[in-house]
Amino acid sequence: MKKIEIDDELYRYIASETRHIGESASDILRRLLKMDATQPVQPVIVTESVQAPAQKQDAEPKSVTPAKNPVREIRELLLSDSYAEKTKSVDRFLQILSTLYHIDSITFTQSAETVHGRTRTYFAGDEQTLLDSGRHTKPRHISGTPFWVITNSNTERKRSMVQIIMQDMKFPANEIDKVCGTI
Repeated sequence: MKKIEIDDELYRYIASETRHIGESASDILRRLLKMDATQPVQPVIVTESVQAPAQKQDAEPKSVTPAKNPVREIRELLLSDSYAEKTKSVDRFLQILSTLYHIDSITFTQSAETVHGRTRTYFAGDEQTLLDSGRHTKPRHISGTPFWVITNSNTERKRSMVQIIMQDMKFPANEIDKVCGTI
């Protein structure tokens, strides 16, 4: 198996296309490229390092579509009908976590690894890890992510988990307060 380096944006895209926990990057790429696992892949021979040509200073800048604003995405979530229809705090909690993951999967993943209790693990890649970390954890899958989270914690603990992740993602304090206040 060969290793390749990819930029953060491409990594987030590949991670966002995960359909189930444990799906490898190779499996995701094969699915996206519509390649059969038994289909032979033609080798690519690289004979020299290829670098992009230097841009001339008088060249016109290319237009780039800006990435969505994370604060705007969170505000859109809070104003959405699907969020407003949620009557249980646990459902709002899960939808917020899913949205945060899709905004920045790398920071979310790094932050989720650091958020835990004295004896409990709060986030994991599988249900069994959370079940093993304590009694009555009631793990639930975070939709559209490879993560599971404990849900048998009080609302204040859920707010604390979201707050830590949003702080790590560099959200403004007032936005963090708004989001946590809706849980």
